[in-house]
Amino acid sequence: MTSQARRLFGTDGIRGKANLPPMDAGTALRLGQAAGRFFNRGSHRHRVVIGKDTRLSGYMLEPALTAGFIGAGMDVMIVGPIPTPAIALLTRSLRADLGVMISASHNPFEDNGIKLFGPDGLKLSDAEEAEIEALMDAPHFAEGLASPQKLGRASRLEDAPGRYIEAAKATFPKGRSLEGLRIAVDCANGAAYRVAPTVLWELGAEVVPLGVAPDGFNINRDCGATAPGRLAELVRERRADLGIALDGDADRLALVDEQGRIVDGDQILATVAGSWHRQGRLAGGGVVATVMSNLGLEKHLAGMGLALHRTKVGDRYVAERMRESGCNLGGEQSGHMILSDFATTGDGLVAALQVLALLVEEGRPASEVCRRFVPLPQRLENIRYTGASPLGDAEVEKAIAAAGEKLGARGRVLVRASGTEPLIRVMAEAEDEAEMRRTVEELSALIRARAAAAAVKRGAAD
Repeated sequence: MTSQARRLFGTDGIRGKANLPPMDAGTALRLGQAAGRFFNRGSHRHRVVIGKDTRLSGYMLEPALTAGFIGAGMDVMIVGPIPTPAIALLTRSLRADLGVMISASHNPFEDNGIKLFGPDGLKLSDAEEAEIEALMDAPHFAEGLASPQKLGRASRLEDAPGRYIEAAKATFPKGRSLEGLRIAVDCANGAAYRVAPTVLWELGAEVVPLGVAPDGFNINRDCGATAPGRLAELVRERRADLGIALDGDADRLALVDEQGRIVDGDQILATVAGSWHRQGRLAGGGVVATVMSNLGLEKHLAGMGLALHRTKVGDRYVAERMRESGCNLGGEQSGHMILSDFATTGDGLVAALQVLALLVEEGRPASEVCRRFVPLPQRLENIRYTGASPLGDAEVEKAIAAAGEKLGARGRVLVRASGTEPLIRVMAEAEDEAEMRRTVEELSALIRARAAAAAVKRGAAD
C-alpha cells in the first residue's frame, strides 16, 4: 500500500481542524461506512462502540460516524464522554468488532480526531488503516453498503462510565485504600471529568478536583497533563499528597509531588518499573519507551539489570514493541503509560493508581518515591512550518548528522516531524547543559531559516 493510500491516518488516528477535511461530517460518514465494511465480515451481527471527549465538534462527528456504521450494517453503541482506555476496554468486554474514540487528545478544542480500536482493544495497524482508506477511495463504493433490511441500529450504553470505574478500581491492590491521602486531580475539562474523581473518592481519598467543568471549548486550556502549572499551585495551596494531571482523553499522565514539582513520564516509568521489579511482576526483563526518553532513565534501568527498548514516537508503537519483547510496562516521556496487565492502551488514571499504591505501601512522600534518577539536561523545541517538511532539506540533514557526531557518547540529538501537527521537534540531551542548549539553538535556527526560504520560494513560484 502506498503512502498516498494512508493520507488520512497519522501516528495516532486521524487529526485535523473541526469542520474542515478530514475532520468534517462528510469524511466521518465515509470513514464509518468504510470501517464498517472492513469489519462487517461474516454472518453474525456486528457492533461498534463509539465514545468521545468533551469537544463541541464531537456532537457533529459522533452522529456522522454513527450514520456511516449503520449504513454498513453495523449496530452502534454510543457511550458519550469517556476516556480512550475505556473504549479499548469496552470494545473487548462487549465483544464489539470495533471501538471508536472521537478525540484530539491533548490538542486544543478547535482540533479533533478519530482513533480506531480492533476487537482485541488494540489500535489498528498501519496495514489495516491503509485498507480502510483504500475502501474509502474505491470505485463503486456504495455497492458494498447494507441493503435496507440489513441496516444497523443505534443504542446508548448508559452504564459505560460505571464499567470503567469498576475496572480501574480493580487495578488497585486488594485490601489497601487511599484513606488519609489528599489527592488533587486535574481532568483537563476532558473525558475523565467524572470518572477520575469518582475512582479516587471510592478508593478512600480526599479528592480536590480541577478541570471538571467542560463547556465544549475549554478542554486542555491551561490545564491537564500538558499544562500542569495550575495543578502544582493547587497541590501546594491544599497541601495535597499528590497531584494527578490527565489530558483531554485521559490516556496521558503527569504527576505533581507534594512540593509542587512536576513528575514526567520517564520518572513514572522508573517508579513503576522499580516497584514491579522488586515484586517480581515486571515481565520481559525491561521497559519499552520511545526515542524521546531521557538517557538518565536508560542508565537507571541498566543499574537494576533491566533493558530499555526504544521505539519511534507514538504509544501504538510502544504497545507493539511490548508485545514483541514480552514487556508489560511501557510508555512515553510525554506521559502515555501502558500497563498491559491492566489495559491494551495508555491509561493515565490506572498508571497513577500504581504510583499511589506505592505511596501507600512505603509511607513516604511523593517527592521521594517518584524521584528515581537524575535526568541528563534535555531540551525540546517545536518549530511550526507550512508546506513541505524542512527535514527533506540536504543542509538540514547534514547539520543534524554533524551535531550527533559532535556529541558522541556524551548525549543525543533527535529531530523528527510530529505525526499529528505540522511541527518539527528538535531535541537534544547532553551531560553538559550549555552544549545541549547550543545544539538545539543552532539546529532550530537553521530549520526555521530553511523553512522560511522554502516558503518564499513557493510564493515566488505561485
